[in-house]
Amino acid sequence: MNRKLLTGTALALAAVSAIGIATFTTAETDSAAVTPAETTIPADRQMTIWRDTNCGCCDAYADYMEENGYHVTRIDDRDFDKRSIEAGVPEQGLGCHLAQVDGYYVSGLVPAEIVARLTTERPEVTGITLPGMPMNAPGMGGKSGTLKTYAFAGDDITVFSDE
Repeated sequence: MNRKLLTGTALALAAVSAIGIATFTTAETDSAAVTPAETTIPADRQMTIWRDTNCGCCDAYADYMEENGYHVTRIDDRDFDKRSIEAGVPEQGLGCHLAQVDGYYVSGLVPAEIVARLTTERPEVTGITLPGMPMNAPGMGGKSGTLKTYAFAGDDITVFSDE
């Protein structure tokens, strides 16, 4: 009798283990089948922003870019200015945060249509910058009037957009 009980218990445990492993494997497969947002969103619509946590316009800008179809990852970085200079942004051209999109750096509150133009035209530059915090820039109160955006590559700085 004891032998039958032990055999039955062993078989029951084996069955429960097999079900558990099958469930775990299926759950792993299901979660692997759900791809992260980054793989379903084109590279030219993925943006990472390094920002100072004390700057409210950076969040407003990120919200603005999301409203314009970008998937934005926000990274708190009080030293974003040092990161910006290391990325090649001219010191006199620093914006209030640094972003990266589709292999380019974007410094400051650059309007979405200018960022889209950058990633569509794909000029041979490191990135673009809208220096400072112009009051009419996205994140500061909306876009009205012209904003001068500069392209930078090494020591070369040119006007990219004056819109």
